[in-house]
Amino acid sequence: MEKKSEYFLSNEEIIADLTKDLEDSCIKDDPSTSVESSKTKDQSHADDESELKPSSKIDDKSDAKTSESPSEFDIDEERLKDRELELTEDEKQNLRSEAEALKNEGNKLFLASEFHNAMRTYTQALLTCPLAFDKDRAILYANRAAASIKHGEKDSAIVDCTKAIELNSTYLKAYLRRAQLYEETDKLDESLADFKKILELDPRHSEANHAVRRLPPIIQERNEKLKDEMLGKLKDLGNLILKPFGLSTNNFNMEQDPATGSYSVKFNQSPS
Repeated sequence: MEKKSEYFLSNEEIIADLTKDLEDSCIKDDPSTSVESSKTKDQSHADDESELKPSSKIDDKSDAKTSESPSEFDIDEERLKDRELELTEDEKQNLRSEAEALKNEGNKLFLASEFHNAMRTYTQALLTCPLAFDKDRAILYANRAAASIKHGEKDSAIVDCTKAIELNSTYLKAYLRRAQLYEETDKLDESLADFKKILELDPRHSEANHAVRRLPPIIQERNEKLKDEMLGKLKDLGNLILKPFGLSTNNFNMEQDPATGSYSVKFNQSPS
């Protein structure tokens, strides 16, 4: 029994054995690989330098651009908290009314396909609306997300949908919008989770019902593809290490023990 337990290797041990001393093996055993590796390394440094130099120029230009575009949509909630400490209830209600008017203006801009201006207006409404009104602010974030989608800024839209959900955990429209965005950006597991949440809120929701049946096989197919790619890379890696010894991964067979689930590796001198 002891011999058998020593004979079985864990997956981590198998991979560790395959990848052990990879760099030294490649350099010593394959001169052409060494030359290519050296060239690649030199090129890598060149690429790093070429990226660093333009980035300083880009930063100079983007500083001005950032002040016009990305930062204009930032919401400093700490500053809003400080402001609200000095507000009376009447003042808060007045600001809420102003934010509602800005939201309506943003809706008109959205319907007129002026999506960037709509984003600006929703942002102004968020800067106006007191933090105490969670559901009002959730709607503003969700509306700005809709405008961001139309403006081609899906990542920003996901952030805004998430903020809307944080403010209103039962906001079905925000979940739906984020689920769709997740699927469009290949975040399928996150998309499926949101569609499941939608069904908790509305079991008869048709799109969510369809999605929870449609997405699992797509996710499984993707995962199988990723697994095959990983195993293929590991095999190439193993062959590179074993080549100097006149061996290949074909000399080794992995067999799973159905009782324990662990794997054993068997060596074949002459693989078929």
